[in-house]
Amino acid sequence: MASTADDLAKLPFEEALKELETIVSQLEGGQVALDKSIELYERGEKLKVHCETLLKSAEARIEKISLAADGKPKGTEPLDE
Repeated sequence: MASTADDLAKLPFEEALKELETIVSQLEGGQVALDKSIELYERGEKLKVHCETLLKSAEARIEKISLAADGKPKGTEPLDE
């Protein structure tokens, strides 16, 4: 589990999501001490924000292909206009 903000920033989406799912599972299991639960919750919150940031960045890069009148691709434009 990465512990610094710098490590978190380098964490790919898939790994961050997997770690977040593990944390949720541990917390839902109820077998974690209170102090550890708080620590896990705080880490989970950071992972959630990191995943949301990565998703927003990916959405901003997604483009759709626009077609000319003859049906041939003429370029790209933002997915949501």
